[in-house]
Amino acid sequence: MILTEARRIAQSRGYNGMNFRELADRVGIKPASIYHHFASKADLGAAVAKRYWEDAAANLEAIGAEEDDPKAALRRYPEMFRRSLENENRLCLGSFMSAEHDDLPGSVMEEVQAFTDVNVAWLNQMIVDAGMAASGPAAEARARAIFASIAGAQLMARSRSDITLFDTLVEAYQLTGLLPA
Repeated sequence: MILTEARRIAQSRGYNGMNFRELADRVGIKPASIYHHFASKADLGAAVAKRYWEDAAANLEAIGAEEDDPKAALRRYPEMFRRSLENENRLCLGSFMSAEHDDLPGSVMEEVQAFTDVNVAWLNQMIVDAGMAASGPAAEARARAIFASIAGAQLMARSRSDITLFDTLVEAYQLTGLLPA
């Protein structure tokens, strides 16, 4: 419950917006009790970011398992980012915390980077499996471009509180061939 609420706060206000007092209020405990579970804000932030990328990896694995066609799996990739917008116009935790790079403790940044790595690795594999690029630099570059484009679309849509903008951008990525149509 602590990690779930901390994630909600971080997706709304980032790492710098997380504080133990608000978190304790949300979960119905005393602020000092949070220190029983997490010795520092950095420990909490790292745990939240780690859970986030683990959940993302599980979601990606589920998409891959549900879709026989890797192109269909790639078409579903934006779903994860869209769900954050559907949930009170929240931003992807990895994107929000990446923007705070200069203020993040090393342990938190490591987990945030793991989120990117998990996404790019999955995209890379789907691109290769779909025959859209051979394994190697071209597939890796396309995977990074897809990740950055979807994260950027989410950021633009959030800044305008307009989920249809996200959908329009994803459609544009399909029309231009970045994502399969």
